[in-house]
Amino acid sequence: MRDHQLEIESVSPGSIGEELGIEPGDIIMRINDNLALDIIDYRFLAADEEINILLRKPDGDHWLLEIEKDWDEDLGFSFKDGGLGRTKSCRNKCVFCFVDQMPLQMRKSLYVKDDDYRLSFFQGNFVTLTNTSDSDLERIAHRRLSPLYVSVHTTSPELRTKMMKNPGAGKIMDQLKFLASAGIEIHTQAVLCPGINDSKELDRTINDLTGLWPSVVSLAVVPVGITGHRQTLFPLRGFTDAEAGEIVQKVQDWQDKCIDRYGYPLVFASDEFYLLASKPIPSACRYGGFPQTENGVGLIRLFMDDWKEIEPKLPAQIPNSRNLAMVTGKLAASVLKPIVERLNEITNLTVEMTAVENNFFGPSVTVAGLVTASDIVKQTNLQSNTDAVIIPGATIRSDKPVFLDGPSIDDLACQFGIPVLPADNARELAHVTTGITIK
Repeated sequence: MRDHQLEIESVSPGSIGEELGIEPGDIIMRINDNLALDIIDYRFLAADEEINILLRKPDGDHWLLEIEKDWDEDLGFSFKDGGLGRTKSCRNKCVFCFVDQMPLQMRKSLYVKDDDYRLSFFQGNFVTLTNTSDSDLERIAHRRLSPLYVSVHTTSPELRTKMMKNPGAGKIMDQLKFLASAGIEIHTQAVLCPGINDSKELDRTINDLTGLWPSVVSLAVVPVGITGHRQTLFPLRGFTDAEAGEIVQKVQDWQDKCIDRYGYPLVFASDEFYLLASKPIPSACRYGGFPQTENGVGLIRLFMDDWKEIEPKLPAQIPNSRNLAMVTGKLAASVLKPIVERLNEITNLTVEMTAVENNFFGPSVTVAGLVTASDIVKQTNLQSNTDAVIIPGATIRSDKPVFLDGPSIDDLACQFGIPVLPADNARELAHVTTGITIK
């Protein structure tokens, strides 16, 4: 990590920073005589009414600025690289790593393996803590970087070291106990691989992590993703339907124990496990406020409850005829089938759903979020009167409308010759199909 990372990228007009003559390219060296390494230090040290900032100008001059402000008043500048500088990369060689299973020649950002506790705090990225030093842990505690998101996978030191191929991986419980003693809130996940960290090993993991309540506030249990591009990698397979059912039952049993002990379920199986096992999706109270929706936990329940609320408000008919093609992954098709049937009861509305097989990553990848543009194009049968194509919102990046295989929504729309409309939830689906906003 570089000594100084706080290079100013822009200064807002009319801000305190502009009034003081701060310019892009300036570097913050110290705040109140404390070294400022990154945005974390800046936010912590600048939260005062009187601060001194030591700047280094691009020509090498140093300025010492004395500033009076409200304690929460923004100085009006942003930092290069988000004020983080070079982020830490993953040093593990996990046997289940999804990045290692991706096809070649995708955009470079998809092959980046970050493992930086600062991104865990700021963005909710999961980290393994294998490259987090004791001084990093002390900093997390001192700066109160909470919550954090930690990939645990197993609490067995020997098994975790074997699965992650990192000799430092076995320290995870000591690290978590230290963070818990500092009052840091921790969300955890376990990516399960059949015959490796499931069964009794999963019981051990759940028992160890639930024992750290109330610092460990959630554990998401998710199945390993297996693509068609792992021929030279560690031999793994996906879960069978029966095995998925066993995982669901185990998680539900542990939820019962946690509710009895803590009044909170704490352990959650991902939606994918329930769909694989053909088990009913639990009620909302079993999701404890939905702490891990980004990990595919509880999204279907939220969708179903939202749909239940808006379904009575759907119109009996729409004024103009609309013929729509709708695509999803194989796994979610059973959930969406009755919803599509209900939409087709609306006069002048026709929705035809296609469950896309994932040829890009491999047929064992069935989740909607990994459906690609190329598979949508090849498998969606448009009629001459099709007005638009509806896609799951999860298939495109959150920061720009681009699919995993590269094309944008506009590219797809151009190829189809009709609009392509993403829908993230039940209300958006109702809107893009009927053209009506339902509140």
